[in-house]
Amino acid sequence: MKSYFDCWSEVATTLFSQALAGEPELAESLPKPLAAGAFGFAATIAGDVEGRFSVILDPSLLETPLVGEGMDQKAGWSEILKEVAEAAAGELLAKTGKKCSVQKFEEVSGESKVSSAFQLKSGERAWTILVRDEVRAPRPAAAQQPAAPAPTAASAQAPPSFSAGIELLLDVELEAALRFGCKELPLAEILDLGPGDVVQLDRNVADPVDLIVGDKIVARGEVVLVNGNFGLRVTEVASPRKRLESIRCLF
Repeated sequence: MKSYFDCWSEVATTLFSQALAGEPELAESLPKPLAAGAFGFAATIAGDVEGRFSVILDPSLLETPLVGEGMDQKAGWSEILKEVAEAAAGELLAKTGKKCSVQKFEEVSGESKVSSAFQLKSGERAWTILVRDEVRAPRPAAAQQPAAPAPTAASAQAPPSFSAGIELLLDVELEAALRFGCKELPLAEILDLGPGDVVQLDRNVADPVDLIVGDKIVARGEVVLVNGNFGLRVTEVASPRKRLESIRCLF
């Protein structure tokens, strides 16, 4: 079922190409840090889904008259993004029957964490747009939720214990890497690669990325930005025993 983010993406893709100069195209991309001066706006959504939806824009967009010559570019982007936010709420109602509306729309200076990223392209120019999506269906009232059973001594989970031999290795530093995807290429194509070439990987931009130690996957998650650097928000992780088994070849 479509989410508010899905509707926002569809509306923004259409509206940007119609309302902005040069008919730029909007497409999802990998997130990357923005330069100092990034600006953005946040919509507070209420209804059958609720939360905050933030959009952070490349600061160089203020130097490009995409919203019209002689206009205040920041004010123009505010109007367009507010229109997109409200139209996305209407689109969600039309496609899913979920009612929601924009209760508040305000300027924000930036977000340390993002959910998705887009690239806005016009000719040879391209700008990064970051999105933080916190719009979800509201949780049931506490009175409607079954009370969680009190933990017992038998059910309490103690921290994983390791053998004396393993404990000696716990301070050893290992190199961990993120894998966004892979692609098999003939040697001839690899030798022909040059600056500007694009290699399409076998993974969708919305799929989780792998955390690799050695040549084994020890966790998966989503890419976030933390103080201007890439980070990984872990969503899946192997058990401690399996993680040890996956890297024992390194010792």
